[in-house]
Amino acid sequence: MRPVLLHAAVALLAGCLLAPPGARAQGGPPLLTNDPGTPGAENWEINIAAMPVLSRDQNTYQLPQLDINYGIGPCIQLTLEIPYVVATIPGAPRATGWSNASPGVKWRFIDNKRGWNVSFFPQLATGGASGDVRSGIATAGTRILLPIEVQKNIGPLEVNAEAGYYVPFHEANEGHEERILGLALGHQFTKKLEVIGEVYNDSAMAAPPHNTTWDAGARYEFHRGLIALAMAGRNFTPTPDSAPTFLGYFGIQILLDHNGRSLHADN
Repeated sequence: MRPVLLHAAVALLAGCLLAPPGARAQGGPPLLTNDPGTPGAENWEINIAAMPVLSRDQNTYQLPQLDINYGIGPCIQLTLEIPYVVATIPGAPRATGWSNASPGVKWRFIDNKRGWNVSFFPQLATGGASGDVRSGIATAGTRILLPIEVQKNIGPLEVNAEAGYYVPFHEANEGHEERILGLALGHQFTKKLEVIGEVYNDSAMAAPPHNTTWDAGARYEFHRGLIALAMAGRNFTPTPDSAPTFLGYFGIQILLDHNGRSLHADN
């Protein structure tokens, strides 16, 4: 692990350990790292957000980013993620359009066994049109993401880790393999306020990007079943030009009971 990455992880861990006891944090929006949690049988979790990612050579804005989840039984979740992207490149016209969609299924196959939760969350990333790929709105080719998520409470905080691999269906025409690694930590400061942070690595094999970012954020339940989401961060180093100098997530999470018939509180 690079020294700067190790120092950031230690600082984040120490900050959470020094906080008052009572952790109930989790991965997932607004973080990049996912967690093993699912909405529960016949429940919905809908995340609607704006996500800017700024770099030296291109700015992209997901307006909105839609993340829709539905629970089947206590341990299975159906997911659809899709963003509408606005991309700006110096010297080029602005490009807009729907980016790659990512349907998936999460299965929590270890459910609170001795405090551990573990899930498998395969997602299919659909390929973008050639024009959208050239303009930076989407990535080429159909790929499948195969990640594992792990969660455990440690003292006053909850720790989530995720490791996954993107595998293209036909590498010659559809891009490179890609690896993701995420570590998220959080602490429930009050019944309504949760403070969170993460370190996240995204590395394509034999090609850019090779980005390691850090970010911090919060969730705040301002009404029963309605949670404000916020996160901001950046890449650890300012190079290469494609590395994010700023990334953020600002949105709302809507929790619905019984096939959407009522709002429910986040337990």
